[in-house]
Amino acid sequence: MQTQEAKISPRSSYYIYSPGLPARKLYLYPLSIGHFYYEPGYFIQRSHFDSYLVLYVARGTCQVSSGDFSGEVREGQFLLLDCYQPHSYGDSSGFEALWMHFDGPLAAAYFEEITRRSGSIFPADPQAVLTLEQLFQTFHNALPIREAALSRQITELLDLFLAAGEAPAAGSSYSPAVTETISYISYHFSEDISLPFLAERVSLSPYYFIRLFSRETGFTPYQYLMNTRLSAARFLLRSPDICIKDISLRTGFHSESSFCTCFKKAEKMTPGQYRSSILSRQP
Repeated sequence: MQTQEAKISPRSSYYIYSPGLPARKLYLYPLSIGHFYYEPGYFIQRSHFDSYLVLYVARGTCQVSSGDFSGEVREGQFLLLDCYQPHSYGDSSGFEALWMHFDGPLAAAYFEEITRRSGSIFPADPQAVLTLEQLFQTFHNALPIREAALSRQITELLDLFLAAGEAPAAGSSYSPAVTETISYISYHFSEDISLPFLAERVSLSPYYFIRLFSRETGFTPYQYLMNTRLSAARFLLRSPDICIKDISLRTGFHSESSFCTCFKKAEKMTPGQYRSSILSRQP
């Protein structure tokens, strides 16, 4: 759906979902989800909007206020907000964000524990960005809605937020350049991304950038990009309604044949075989 709200670009899209009674009793569930391009000067203020909000800023910055809390959400950061309370957010310069309003029996407990550990604004975990993108794509691509599966994904997302607030093990944290690159790949993996481009984004030479990224992650930037694309492909293959050619294009491969070759090398089976094995195990 396209929004008619002022100062939101027409290329933005969002989707509304009304969960069934069993889901409201048992699960975490989305109420609305979208990908918005906010124009300069966008600002919204609410006394309440009965839900919790996850917002990932892909570009720009967002100013937010809620109760005694106020802050700036920067590019590559998440915001977790209790929208049952009075709140406001927006920015004079505009920004791009992926967002989801959600609720459920455990939503309040998750919110309290996550914000206790990490606050309301925290760096993006690459897998968290991918999970939020997958939730959005479920609605954007009109995939079959399975409320238990949606709940598992939201739980996974919130568990990643919880893990981000735990004290990291020695040597497990990434440098700013690697953190920024991981966040960028997680959100833009479907685009044409080159090594020189990634190195230039973090102001490093390609040679040093490869050494740094490989030392900290155990993968070259190219390997990490391919792993992210294959992870997204495995998710999309769970739906029988998306053809393999479309999946190859949505996950950043230049052709169906290159996708199939790469997938078979990683999984020891073709995408079609993988899909059959997954669907045969679904109830």
